[in-house]
Order: sequence, then structure tokens, then C-alpha cells
Amino acid sequence: MFRRIGRFAVHRPWLTIAGWIIAAVALAMLAPGLKSTTDETEFLPSHYESVQAGKLQEKAFPQTEQPSAIAVFQRSDGGKLTQQDRDAVARITKGLDAKHHKGISKVVTSPQAVSPNGEIALANIVAVDRNPQDSAAPDAVKDLRSDAKSLLSGTQLKMGITGQAATTLDSKESSGNTDAMIMSATLLLIVVLLLAIFRSPLIALLPVLIIGVVFSVALGLIGIVAHAGGLKADNNITPILIVVLFGVGTDYLLFLLFRYREELRAGEQPKKALVNAVARVGETIASAAGAVIVAFLALLLSTMGMMRAMGPSLAISVAVTLVAALTLVPAVFSLLGTKAFWPSKAWKKKPRNRISDSLGSSVARRPGVIAAASAVVLAVLAIGTLSFKAEFDTDSQLPQKLESVQAMKDLQRGFSAGQSDPAMIYVQSGNGTPLDKGALDAYRTRLAGIDGVGSAALTATSPDGTVAQYSVVLKYRPTEDKAIELAGGPLRDAAHAAAPEGTRAVVGGTSAVLSDVEKAVNHDYKVVFPVAGIAIMIILGLLLRSLVAPVYLMISVALGFGATLGATVWLFQGAQHKSGLLFMLPIIVYLFVVAIGTDYNILMVARLREEVRRGVPAREAIRTAVSRSAPTISSAAIILAGTFGVLMLADNSMLQQMGFAVAFGILLTAFIMAMLLVPTVTSLLGHKAWWPGHQDAPRAEPPAAAHPRDAAPHRTEGEEVRR
Repeated sequence: MFRRIGRFAVHRPWLTIAGWIIAAVALAMLAPGLKSTTDETEFLPSHYESVQAGKLQEKAFPQTEQPSAIAVFQRSDGGKLTQQDRDAVARITKGLDAKHHKGISKVVTSPQAVSPNGEIALANIVAVDRNPQDSAAPDAVKDLRSDAKSLLSGTQLKMGITGQAATTLDSKESSGNTDAMIMSATLLLIVVLLLAIFRSPLIALLPVLIIGVVFSVALGLIGIVAHAGGLKADNNITPILIVVLFGVGTDYLLFLLFRYREELRAGEQPKKALVNAVARVGETIASAAGAVIVAFLALLLSTMGMMRAMGPSLAISVAVTLVAALTLVPAVFSLLGTKAFWPSKAWKKKPRNRISDSLGSSVARRPGVIAAASAVVLAVLAIGTLSFKAEFDTDSQLPQKLESVQAMKDLQRGFSAGQSDPAMIYVQSGNGTPLDKGALDAYRTRLAGIDGVGSAALTATSPDGTVAQYSVVLKYRPTEDKAIELAGGPLRDAAHAAAPEGTRAVVGGTSAVLSDVEKAVNHDYKVVFPVAGIAIMIILGLLLRSLVAPVYLMISVALGFGATLGATVWLFQGAQHKSGLLFMLPIIVYLFVVAIGTDYNILMVARLREEVRRGVPAREAIRTAVSRSAPTISSAAIILAGTFGVLMLADNSMLQQMGFAVAFGILLTAFIMAMLLVPTVTSLLGHKAWWPGHQDAPRAEPPAAAHPRDAAPHRTEGEEVRR
């Protein structure tokens, strides 16, 4: 099958290239753009209480006004507000309200909006659309910030805007700058590394152009699937897509180019060499891509919409990259022939590589010692996972220089931290009769007495009197751990227990939502991990025709997962004193390290299988496999780890953690597992590693043939990097 695919692409290059260009242009023009949201309630199933609270609010209080942002006023010298300052706050608020920006219904303040210590004054910015993620509200916040500059002139005041709409705006703008930076750094890294490997400017630039076309096609297909399936991508999906497409795409392209160069060195004509390269490396690339795709698709089992959206998006990206590696890349190099390697002449001769040969010999001599040492290194690093603490405070991941972050800190100097985003509690009559006012007042008193609650107020009653809404201001920021624990535990328990007889109470708001997100993530750990692992084992079993090899391969990868997460904990929680790590990090590490890192295990084990089937003695098989595969694995891993490592340049702590964890995990997979642990364990198991396949007597070497390729030992893409 792969030979037929290669023959079509190589002998019909213009048709193949035209098809890709037409698809890229058409999808870029016609496909819907990615929808994006950071509203956590859209990521949870309806059975969670915070989601039920949101739906009850929409039904009972469709006209209730909730501020989507808050303007925070203070004196420039940090002192107490004078009467003149308070008059200026009122005047500036009226001036902002008079602007009538799209998406904003009003900007309002009051004498009561001054903090008890007299240092901070607030003005509520009420959006027309109650969804703070609606683009009109964040855009209006940007305009209000600009308007305030002239209104503040001549006063002793300074103003900052915080709250959900402001945070959404700042996060979006910060993410936009990050996307551009990541794209530039990723492209530069790939070009420099490819230039160092091939010493050809054309080969260094061509993959970037090819993957650029693939990126356009993938984004278009993701947009279509997201639109048809109602999926919504998180704000951080774009930088992740960039590094996945360029990282994995470059990996697959390397596998093909190294085999193509091997075929040329064996004396084949360029077109035939390309066809042979696709035929021989196609199964390896398809198996590697298949492992990644099924791991990403396992995210469809997640209870969180954010993860369910990420899974298909990444799976589509890898699938498109696979097709491009087997069609577009051969078509382009079919037109160029050996000129693609200009000015390097390395494709004509076989260079020496003493480092990989020495590594192969060392691994072959002492497989038991090296296997034990590798396992110990991974196990020691994995100890760090015992200290892992999930961090759900998404605001803390944002750059601290953002206005919304600084304004929130200023607000907390005078008010309870939860003032900007209170918890919302709804009491609903069980039999449809109006609620008793005396019971509602008593209920408010009980809520206000809960430890950790700053204040509680009955803010509205539905027109029919069957639903009451309470605004509960917590003493903690809505996204910090204490607020999440309070909303999902003591507050929720007390709200249920104290509800007036014949009613039910539900707790909503950001803190309650994040508490439910935590429960959903814990559920996903128990479901997504096993399913992804089993799916990858099935693919490995089909590729290797073995039931034993996939088992110890997955055990080694599990060690790598633990070592990766442990090292990340030590760096960020230990060295950088972070209170916790991104709550999604274990799933992301598992999927990227286990799935993508398995590529290198596949290359190594496939080479080991080939040597075993040729009847090579055990030590010689492991020596040859390691020495010939190490250059390919090391080069591909450095490029892939480098593309993910670019994320560490972002201001966002979440992206920094993700970049380090995945990059470090890939390097561990390549240099410890694929080059040391996997080949040594395979050598120690001998023929048992291939049970129930390959148990018969080893096949004899084929007789030498006249063709120069047949006269030389068979080489795989693993040997090619060192040439």
C-alpha cells in the first residue's frame, strides 16, 4: 500500500502539489474560524451543580445585571481618598457611562462602593450580554481604558479595570503576542537544526514551507469539525497546534528524508529512491502517527469540553501531517531530485559516527547493568510526582504585569478578594409556591456566618417568588485554592443543609465551577489514561506482531511519564516555589510523552526486530540497532523537544510548565528509554520479547546480489542521521 502511495506522489508530483495548495487555499477561505472560550461552565456536563446553578439563573433571572468588569480607583500616592477624589470618581464614572460603548449597558458607582479603609473606590461595568466571554464586553473594556486616560487627567487618581471581561481581554492579547513569538521561534529553531543536520539551505527551508501548507489545511479541517460538532477550543490551543504540527511534522519528514538519502547512497535513481523510501518507512510513520492519534482521541472520553475539543484538534493535525509526509513531501522532492541536498555532497557517501557505534557496543556488552541504571534514574525522578499539587487558579498563570492582575491586587487592599466575582447561591421552591421572606432572611444570616464568607446578600427574587438569588462574597480570590475548597465543600454543604424546608439550594459562580472542574479532572485521570495506554499497546502489538513487547514498552513509558512529571514538580513547585502546577498537566504530559515519545521506541524496536529476524546474534543485534538508530532518534528528539521547549519563552506560566514538561519528557524518552532501557530489556528477554511471533528459527541472511544495495547490510532510517 505504501509503495503505491509513494509511486503516485513521485510520478505525479504536480498533481499532488496542486491538490494540497488548492485544499489549503479553499479551507483558509471557506472554513469557519476556531471558536474560543475560557468560560469553565461550557466545559462541564450538565449534572454538575455549578452548571445547574447557571441554568437556573438564566431561567429565573434573565434580566439580572451582574458586572462583567470592575473599575478600581485609588490615589496615585496610595493614600486615603479625599472628598474631592470621591467626587472625581463619580464624575469619571459618568463620563465612561456616557461613551455608550457596544456591549456595555452602563458604568455605575455609588458612595457605598468605597472600601472600609477609604483607599479604594469601585465602579461596576455591566455588560449587555451576561456572558462575560462575549467579545463585545472585552473589546469595550479596551475602549474604556483608553477613554479613562483623558478623564483622569488633572486628578490625583489612577484607575485599572479587572474582572472577567478584563481578564479575558488581557489573556487574549497576551496569547496573541505569545502565538507570534512561538511561531517565529519554532520556525527559526527548525531551520537552524535542519541546516546543521543536512548542510543544505534548501532542505532547511522546504520543510517549513511544506508544514506551513499542512498547518493551513489542518486549521481549516479543525474549524469545520469544531463548527459541525459544536466544539470550542481553549485560548491556548493555537500555540499547542503550532508546536505539534511543526514538531511532529518535522519528525516524520526526517524519517522519510533519511531513508531517501540511504536509497540514494545505495545507488538508486532519485525517483525510485523516493518510492522505496515511502514504501519502507511508511509503516513506521503510520504506526507512530496512529499511536499519537488514538491517544489524542482518547480525550473524547473526558468529561470536560475543553479536553474533548483539544483531542480531535490535535488528532486531525497529526493525521494531516501523516498524509503530507507520505504524499506532499515525496512530490516536492521528486521535482528537486538530488539538487535538494545542494551544496552538500554527504548524500553520496557513508560517514563515520564513532559516538553511536560506541554507544551501541556499550549497551550490547552490559545490558543488565544499563537497564537497571536507566530504570533507577527514571524511578528517582518519578519520586517528585508524590508532591504534585494541581493548581486551578488560572489567573495566577497570567503574566503579573497585566492590568487586570494588578487591578485585582489593588482591589484586595480595600475589599474582600471575592468582591469582583462573588459566589451565587439560588434557592428554589420545591412545590412551586412563593418562598417565605422570613425564611430567606434567616437563610442569608446563616450564609454570612460561614467561615471564609465576607458577606452575603439577598440580591433578587424571581417574579413568581419561587427562586431567590444570593450574592456571597468570599474572603479569597475566586480562583485561588481556598475559595475553590470553600465553594465546593463547606459553603456548598452549609447551603444545602440550611436551605428552608421545602426548597433546594444550588451553588454557582467561578469558585464552584472550578471545584466541579477539579472533580471532572480526577474522573478523567481514571478514564483517559487507561484507554489511551491500551490503544497505544494495541497499535504496538499490530506493528510488532507481539503481545510481550507492547507490555514492557508501556511500562517503560509509564516510568518516563512519572519521571517527567516529577522533574517538573521539582523545578516549578520546588525551585520556583509555585503553589501548584497546571491541573491539566498530567493529562498533557501523558498524551504527549507517551504518544509522541513512543515514536522513538517504535523505531528502536522495529530495528531490533529486523536484526533478530535476520538471525543476528543477540549482542550484535542490540549493538547494530542502537548504533544505527541513535543518530535518527537523537536528531528527531532534539528538534521535537526544541519546538515544545519554545513554549517556555511565553509569559504565561501554564505554557512554560507545559513546554518544559513535554520537552524534558521527549528527551527522556529518546535518550534514556529508546536508546538504553528498551533495547537492553529486549536483549535480556531474547526471543520471548516477540512472543507469539518470531519464535521460529531465525531466517538466514539473503545471498549477496549484484545490486549494490543488496550487497550492503540492510539499513533503516535509524542509520541515516549520522550520514
